[in-house]
Amino acid sequence: MALFDIFKKKSEPAAAEQPEMAKREQEELSAGLEKTKSGLFSKLARAVAGRSTVDADVLDDLEEVLITSDVGVETTVKIIRRIEERAARDKYMNASELRTILREEIAALLEQAQGPNDGCGPDIRPGSPYVIMVVGVNGAGKTTTIGKLASQLTKAGRKVWIGAADTFRAAAIDQLKVWADRAGATMIRQEMGSDPASVAFDTLTSAKANGADVVLIDTAGRLHNKVGLMNELTKIRNVMAKVIPDAPHEVMLVLDGSTGQNAFEQAKQFTEATQVTSLAITKLDGTAKGGVVIGISDRFGVPVRYIGIGEGIDQLKMFDRREFVNALFGHEKD
Repeated sequence: MALFDIFKKKSEPAAAEQPEMAKREQEELSAGLEKTKSGLFSKLARAVAGRSTVDADVLDDLEEVLITSDVGVETTVKIIRRIEERAARDKYMNASELRTILREEIAALLEQAQGPNDGCGPDIRPGSPYVIMVVGVNGAGKTTTIGKLASQLTKAGRKVWIGAADTFRAAAIDQLKVWADRAGATMIRQEMGSDPASVAFDTLTSAKANGADVVLIDTAGRLHNKVGLMNELTKIRNVMAKVIPDAPHEVMLVLDGSTGQNAFEQAKQFTEATQVTSLAITKLDGTAKGGVVIGISDRFGVPVRYIGIGEGIDQLKMFDRREFVNALFGHEKD
């Protein structure tokens, strides 16, 4: 069973309700990405104003548009190169077509980064908890993401255990406890300053003994010492594997989308420190920097699993590249 499927466990909406539900979710996603959309297209409109063809000057302006929209330099260069190749092949490319062309190239990049499992989670085996280790810097929305995910899982009828392995900040443990209580999840904690690996060990032991479905492990978000971070995360992974041999099944990096280029640096640090297998990009509703979703997934080759588009529990969304592109560019028929 895929992780995404657990949200459907209790009841599927009636067939007649599904199109309406999909429409509401697409509208909510579009509203959450409105600042990114309006920022990108206002810049794009200025770039092609008075131009009839896609030439070197238009491409130079487009490059600036993408970089200032936080798509990232490497990904921007890749997009520009692909458009140049299309222009050379087609001989003539109308500037009015640039929006459609850009849509197609971004969709293609996301398809490569997301792989075949886009819009769904990895497989969960029956009889053993599925373990997600959550990493990220303090303030990225790590604790809130864990809380929202736990709430969605318990609403779907799943037994969720949370391990408070960020033992360096009392506020993190207290905040996590509020979320766990609200979600109806079981939280395992120790005293401040305890060994994070010990918390993870206790959490997995309890979860396994009590038939939990999913385990979410919070971790400290300190980046001041990459070697120390690497050693800490490696120790937590090794200890968890003693309880459940292939744990963690997923290492999710939470990034604050509103930080733009800082999110790229954080992704670089954490992917070098541990094996990151998925991304959750938060706070996209309050920023025009949503281009980071495109750039980070492309540059690091790690699929985006969730995006945060608001403060509500249901506004942590499973990422779907098609819905994301539709939210930015409109449906292809538009």
